[in-house]
Amino acid sequence: MLPVRGGDGRRLTVWGIRTTWSTVGDGEFFCPDCGGDRNYRRRTGRRRFTVLGVPLLPRGQVGPVVECTGCRERFGTEVLDHLTTTRFSTLLRDAVHTVTLAVLAAGGTSSRSALEAAAGAVRSAGFQDCTEEQLESLVEGLAAEEGRLGLYDGPDCFGAALSIELHEALEPLAPHLAGPGRESILLQGARVALADGPYIPAEREVLATVGAALRIDADEVARLLSAVRAP
Repeated sequence: MLPVRGGDGRRLTVWGIRTTWSTVGDGEFFCPDCGGDRNYRRRTGRRRFTVLGVPLLPRGQVGPVVECTGCRERFGTEVLDHLTTTRFSTLLRDAVHTVTLAVLAAGGTSSRSALEAAAGAVRSAGFQDCTEEQLESLVEGLAAEEGRLGLYDGPDCFGAALSIELHEALEPLAPHLAGPGRESILLQGARVALADGPYIPAEREVLATVGAALRIDADEVARLLSAVRAP
């Protein structure tokens, strides 16, 4: 804008470009400037040429942008690709739960040590009231459902439905985890599998699926599974 001084010495703007913002949506996001979850407004702007503060000619659209309601900073809409802290915690908790169930379903629930290891992993992930009995019931329910659909042939068989659930639980999380985080989820499942003895083929198949869904190279999955020790 071009400023001049009026007769009283005050600065006056003769002409310039002014942007008028409109809110077209809202939600919650992780604000990079605040460093935490905040509410946002999704906004679009309309630029106009002004003379003495009066809007005259349109100069095109601006945005959309994401404006933090806390710090008022504006960001590109790609900032919404970053998970909120709450969403990330939920995905991580559900991922561990799904991996644990898949490992138990592949190896069976007859071993008390495997159930204890599984319940401990699930409780640490955020399901603090989880018990061995609850996990055992869930695995039995999964087996019954897959058996009804003809997808399950016993505790040494890795069911197709569980494979789908693993990919659904892990693939949205994988891009937001660093390498050690992805490996940690795989290793938690491996320790559950090893709690009642060496891996059986179905458990290895489950863990290979976990590694693939987490974008871990197959050779690296094999190395990690060979190096891990039982809990």
